[in-house]
Amino acid sequence: MTPEVSEYEQQRQANIAQRDKLLKQLALDAGKAGLGPQKVAPKSNKSSTLHKKKGPVKRVKVEDAGPRRTSSRLQGLTADSEVAKRKAEDEYVATQEAARSKRQRHSGELKLSDVVVGGRNWDQSENYFADVVSRGANPYERTFGDSEVKETTDRELRSLREQMSGLELYSGFEPNRIKITPERIYSLGFHPTTDKQLVFAGDKLGNLGIFDASQTSAAIKAENSVKKEEPDEDEEEVDSDPGITSFHCHTRTISAFQFSHANPSHLYTCSYDSSLRLLDLTKSKSTEIYAPSDSSLDEPLSGVEMDPTAPHMLYFSRLDGHVGRTDTRAPNSTDVFQLSEKKIGGFSLNPANPHFIATASLDRYLRIWDLRKLSGKASRQLPALIGEHESRLSVSHAAFNSAGQVATASYDDTVKIHTFEGMGSWSPGHKVSDNEMAPSSIIRHNNQTGRWVTILRAQWQLHPPNSIHRFCIGNMNRFVDIYTANGDQLAQLGGEGLITAVPAVAQFHPTEQWVAAGTASGKLCLWM
Repeated sequence: MTPEVSEYEQQRQANIAQRDKLLKQLALDAGKAGLGPQKVAPKSNKSSTLHKKKGPVKRVKVEDAGPRRTSSRLQGLTADSEVAKRKAEDEYVATQEAARSKRQRHSGELKLSDVVVGGRNWDQSENYFADVVSRGANPYERTFGDSEVKETTDRELRSLREQMSGLELYSGFEPNRIKITPERIYSLGFHPTTDKQLVFAGDKLGNLGIFDASQTSAAIKAENSVKKEEPDEDEEEVDSDPGITSFHCHTRTISAFQFSHANPSHLYTCSYDSSLRLLDLTKSKSTEIYAPSDSSLDEPLSGVEMDPTAPHMLYFSRLDGHVGRTDTRAPNSTDVFQLSEKKIGGFSLNPANPHFIATASLDRYLRIWDLRKLSGKASRQLPALIGEHESRLSVSHAAFNSAGQVATASYDDTVKIHTFEGMGSWSPGHKVSDNEMAPSSIIRHNNQTGRWVTILRAQWQLHPPNSIHRFCIGNMNRFVDIYTANGDQLAQLGGEGLITAVPAVAQFHPTEQWVAAGTASGKLCLWM
């Protein structure tokens, strides 16, 4: 028996039927008018299509080719009217003018800061082009001469300049004939004697050359004629070469040497062959003082210094960033400190206070150390770092004088002088502020030696006359420059065309006004 439908349910069913009929009629009418919904294309069943990833959309930068065209209709202009034609002509002229201005050359002065288009921002104070320009050497082009000496108003400075500029090139033999070593000179110095000029030089292959400047060409000729039993009358007379003695003490570069303060006949040499040797000139023998315990270790030495207050204590530096000290009476008692993670090119003891050490390294730092205060484990102790100064590029060498000043040469083409007053009264581990570490004088100097010239180093005179401290350094224009501790140039020693290579390795005699310099070809220049 079918249940009876209420009147309300009958009315609701009638409304639903009427609505469905109306919707179907609307759909038919829309289809006839073309307003119906579009048929969706069937999806592809290929897996490759489903998993295919779209690549990033490349953005193409469109350059602005001039003023954009705008619709005349939107601006209320009638087509083909005079106003529309005038507007099109103005747009064409503007486009042509913009294209012409891009091709127009710059006839005025340009500042690089105004025309930078990308990359590193330009700062005049960090002009890295200045170094590139100054790297080129200009042989025989003087930057200091007689005119600068005559224009000096300070009486004492002028007298000193006249004295140093008055040094003359050794006339016994031309520099090209004084080949003191077979290969490139790396180290050079005078014997402390004042009786005559004895010059020592170490070269790239471990040879040590000795030249006596007291000899003359006439004496050499006479000596050769005695040795020659039957001289040939038809043979043309040829100038004799100077007498030079050379010893092969090391197997690699002699990087530095120093005479003993207590015994001038003792010469200590260090080398890239990792050894430190004593050459006894009286006994005519060379003895090894220090070398790695394992002969297979390669630990090249870059410098050697002697403690003036303890003649048996030697200090040395290594290219791997270590500085060591050894007692010549007990070579096995050697202390080694790692003072840099990179190469130490040079180091120096303060002659008046030898517990202070200055190091110059490839990491661009000059550092001052105090050996009186050691810290760390027994096997890895380090002296106290009391101050450091960073340069823009690597620092090649650091040299102390007895007044507590340090001269450095670095690849940022500067020679800096750092002045430390009252070092003798400093307590162990005394800290030096950044302001105190700042250089008291900065000298612009071309230090770009390249591959074939030995690195330029500023070297102080050990005991200068009149207590006026001065140092010498090679000049890429084939001179030797001499400066005071205040940064004033005293002289520029040359040879009027006789010096055919850069005298890169320059040194003062400890007490006399003698200057020697060596070249990459093993030749010696001497001024007295």
